[in-house]
Amino acid sequence: MTRHRVVLAPLALMALLALVGGCSTVPTSSAPVQITQAPPRAETPVGIEPQSPEPGATPEEVVRGFLDAAASTVRGHPVAREHLAPEPQGSWSDDAGITVLGADYATVTTDAGTVVVTGELVGTIDQRGGFTVGGQEVYSREFRLQQVDGEWRISDPPDGLLMLEPDFERLYERRDLYFLDPTGQRVVPDPRYLISGEAQPTVLVERLLEGPSAVLAAGVVNELGGAALGSTLTVSAQAVNVDLTGVADASPSRLAGLSAQLVWTLGQLSSVRSVEVLVDGDPLRLKGVPSTQTVDTWAAFDPDAAPVDAVGHFLVDGALWTATDAPAPAPGPAGAGDYGLSSAAVATDPSTGQLTQMVGVTQRDGQATLLTGSYGSDLTPVLPSSSLTAPTVAPTRQEFWLVRDGSTVVRVPAGGPPQAVNAVTLPGLGRATALQLSPDGVRAAVVVEDGQRRSLYVGTVVRSDDGPVALRDWREVAPALGQVVDVAWRTSGSLLVLAGDAGEDRTLPYTVGVDGWDLSPVPTAGLPSQATEVAAAPGRPPLVSAGGTIWEWQVAGGTWVTLVRGQQPQPGTEPFYPG
Repeated sequence: MTRHRVVLAPLALMALLALVGGCSTVPTSSAPVQITQAPPRAETPVGIEPQSPEPGATPEEVVRGFLDAAASTVRGHPVAREHLAPEPQGSWSDDAGITVLGADYATVTTDAGTVVVTGELVGTIDQRGGFTVGGQEVYSREFRLQQVDGEWRISDPPDGLLMLEPDFERLYERRDLYFLDPTGQRVVPDPRYLISGEAQPTVLVERLLEGPSAVLAAGVVNELGGAALGSTLTVSAQAVNVDLTGVADASPSRLAGLSAQLVWTLGQLSSVRSVEVLVDGDPLRLKGVPSTQTVDTWAAFDPDAAPVDAVGHFLVDGALWTATDAPAPAPGPAGAGDYGLSSAAVATDPSTGQLTQMVGVTQRDGQATLLTGSYGSDLTPVLPSSSLTAPTVAPTRQEFWLVRDGSTVVRVPAGGPPQAVNAVTLPGLGRATALQLSPDGVRAAVVVEDGQRRSLYVGTVVRSDDGPVALRDWREVAPALGQVVDVAWRTSGSLLVLAGDAGEDRTLPYTVGVDGWDLSPVPTAGLPSQATEVAAAPGRPPLVSAGGTIWEWQVAGGTWVTLVRGQQPQPGTEPFYPG
């Protein structure tokens, strides 16, 4: 099957790897799922409108015209209905979902009045604008047609829109809804795809009020739960007024949280610079918060905040080094190579951004051991095992996570003992070889090995006051990649992945959205050999280890460069960024 959208224009790629957050596309291994409602469409036409069926059109031409007509933005899709027989013209629902097909689909007439459509299932869009990647199996559906006044017309159209990927990309935009992480420190993106148009502010607020997507709901807080719009949103001079009801008795902390959600969600629109929140028609009053709020008002909630001191780190012959313009050993015995580390992770203080705690893994005599302690100080063994994945950090909690023996997820709070994470469904996916927590700590990306296949999954971290921490609601986000090697979070909503290219027997870096939209390769120009490990963080240049040396992505040149420009490559492996 043809893999779609695997080439980026240079400028687009530079923007992508500048870590400003983007969207992404991929196929899955799940069966096609029909959904119940498409995102609302604009009242007026946008873009290129399709044509009515030509007189004497063949059955295949009518079916292809029906698919083309799905790209209309006119309410009700009247041109699409012109391709239907009289009975389905009135009963067909264009609001019953969107199924996105690859552009290279095929139509075959199997007998008189029957046409089979086959093609790549890119994915589906649910009733709230959420994307689910499609299956690697070929999409196939039989269309039956009948003669109506001497012209072929479709008699059994599927409800919903069957849209080609280029049309979907032209008409729809990714927008993130923002909810709160359980600590209330950061907003968490929940991607949605909405049709272009002026109604987006209203639609985004309505989606926020409806709540997070099913796969994210258990891991986030929605301070807008139970609230409603008291009046229609008004937009003027790039300011939006949001009048809420149902929150008159809300605590100041809840009002602050819902304000941050609204401002971060609406602030991504170019047409919105500020938001005024009203409660039952009166301006919201919060101590220290202006009546007109901007993203800067809630900058502390930034999902992609990067600690000031969080420079890249890597290992050189078991010693911990820093990836600065003048690479050097990290302070303390870990930097001196006393432990012979095979991987490591470093946590920062959320309030100061200073490097505070670290863990490292040692490998000796077929045994792996996790060490922990203060950054720059002595490390103490806390967890022996036959195997341990490279550790990762939950930034808002100074908590380290890793996988023990390929199946047991363990978290290690700073200064506390290891604790098991409830991840009972993980072993059913395969043996975990890598785990990385998102910058907001709400999601985890895991590479699992099952037979000859190594796949990438994203799960949700679920915390409760009266039960163990859980990791669940797994979804495969890059099923087109069957040989995933390593993964890192470049933003809270997107991933950087190393995976084998089945066609050329090599390992390449890719970017992909957290929901699986837009799988795109990253150029390897400048690398001496294939990359083996990858590191990324919001606002930081990606790092890879290739040929036992460390390389940094240079956005301006669109190539990989040495840590010290013009100097020999720096030896090193296992790069990572503190969290």
